Amino acid sequence: MADLDVTRADAVLIGGGVASATLAAMLTELEPSWEIVVLERLDSLGAESSDAWNNAGTGHSALCELNYTPQDVDGSVSPAKAISINEQFQISRQFWAHLVENDRIGDPSEFIHTVPHMSFVHGMENVDYLRRRHQALVANPLFDRMEFTTEHARLGEWAPLVSEGRPITETVAATRSPDGTDVDFGALTRQMLSFAERTGTTVATGSDVVDLRRMGSDWGVMVRSTRDDSLRVVRAPFVFVGAGGYALPLLQKSGIEEIRGFGGFPISGQWLRCTDPEIIARHDAKVYGKAAVGAPPMSVPHLDTRFVGGQRSLMFGPYAGWSPKFLKTGRCTDLFESIKPSNLTQMMAVAPPNLDLMVYLVSQLAATRHQRFEALLEYMPAARESDWEEVTAGQRVQVIAPDAKKHGVLQFGTQLITAADGSIGGMLGASPGASTATSIMLGMLERMFPQRIEEWRPKLTQMVPSWGRSLSDDVEEAHRTLERTADALGLAHS
Repeated sequence: MADLDVTRADAVLIGGGVASATLAAMLTELEPSWEIVVLERLDSLGAESSDAWNNAGTGHSALCELNYTPQDVDGSVSPAKAISINEQFQISRQFWAHLVENDRIGDPSEFIHTVPHMSFVHGMENVDYLRRRHQALVANPLFDRMEFTTEHARLGEWAPLVSEGRPITETVAATRSPDGTDVDFGALTRQMLSFAERTGTTVATGSDVVDLRRMGSDWGVMVRSTRDDSLRVVRAPFVFVGAGGYALPLLQKSGIEEIRGFGGFPISGQWLRCTDPEIIARHDAKVYGKAAVGAPPMSVPHLDTRFVGGQRSLMFGPYAGWSPKFLKTGRCTDLFESIKPSNLTQMMAVAPPNLDLMVYLVSQLAATRHQRFEALLEYMPAARESDWEEVTAGQRVQVIAPDAKKHGVLQFGTQLITAADGSIGGMLGASPGASTATSIMLGMLERMFPQRIEEWRPKLTQMVPSWGRSLSDDVEEAHRTLERTADALGLAHS
């Protein structure tokens, strides 16, 4: 590296998505004198997993996602995971509200809108489950505005497209949470990085990180320009890898012990997007159902109102697919190049316990456009195939993690990886990563900067007042927080 152009920084953040943007915005306030460099391989920011068309934009708060409230063997519904996810989303809302209230970012309507969150099921067994789910959640102050119904007329008021054309004899149930949101994480990413850039952070697009190596007490981040193929090195004592699916191979290049045994399983997807403005205007909800047997959480079907680039839209899906790429703009060799002697055993071990996932993916890949449309009819009985077009969704890489016996376990969610000395860290995995990125990055700060975290704590609690505490334990504070953040972000709350 000695012959290359070498520059210095206090911290390098790899990837121009919502995770790096959140961390950049935090560090900019915590250490305004630091030289922070953000490197993005594409020519635009927030264009991979954070892009609005590449994710559901649900603002995952467990108001409607049934996979966060599993049913126990005794029939009871456990709300613990849903409450935890919602608590983390409230941390994100508080941080975004802080950025708006202090003029760090601009108009919140560019990235967040009120869209009620609904769960919808049919069949007596599912109706009974949804009723028990509602009872388990509504006692919590973060969920106490959730409504439940089994009436077709009420369903028609909440979501007419779901009700119309449905036999009145069909046994149905739904819940509705008026505090739900739709989030354009790509727009949010660009606003946060714009703030960071205005206050001294260097944001370099067209910068492909090709290697990570130790340079004494620093890391040398080798960067190839996608414009002229020139190489340079950015040297820094701290590196965060927030490169979506590419976080795994980049952490592997670093050679840290903590990444040994980890692998990744890529899953792609598609949406159906409505092309009729009149139909789009009649739906105002995110309606989530139950996942098919073996389906990954990201493939839970939902009929979604979206706001992208100021335009209202309506999407259904996603339909799971498969590609060996680790990013939508990745390479077909990504998966195979990530298989190393250190993770081969784990990669091979995940197949037998996940045969239902494999069967599900094969069935999704084999489905025709008409068969995919038939899945929409379960949620919108009066839909016409001619009113919908196919759109390719984003690429996700599910974590394959080593267990205590060094076997591989397929995980759904996010995983933080940090070196023992805290000098480098990264985020693996997918949903609900974007929605809970603030909470995840606070955890990353604690891991990477244990010697600074107490010094930073007063500023961090100004940004996120409930950090380290549970809103669920204080009804009045929970309601105050919901109202304050709703007011700052221009959201409905009454």
